[in-house]
Amino acid sequence: MFKRAYPIFILGVLLFFSVDVNAQCAMCRAVLESGADTSTAEGINNGIVYLMAIPYVLVGVVFYVVYRKLRAAQNP
Repeated sequence: MFKRAYPIFILGVLLFFSVDVNAQCAMCRAVLESGADTSTAEGINNGIVYLMAIPYVLVGVVFYVVYRKLRAAQNP
């Protein structure tokens, strides 16, 4: 029982203590800071973070599916 609850607990703790991340390259930051509109900079920042996170989520899902398939093959 605790073996199944442990990963869920860790995920919950990581989501609870999430940090606001600002991920921009130097060129994007220089161009966006020169303007007065901060909403554009925030939009670009959010887009970069989403583009960075999606491959990690997809790889995690693939590894989870493979893990489940291997576990099912071991326990007939």
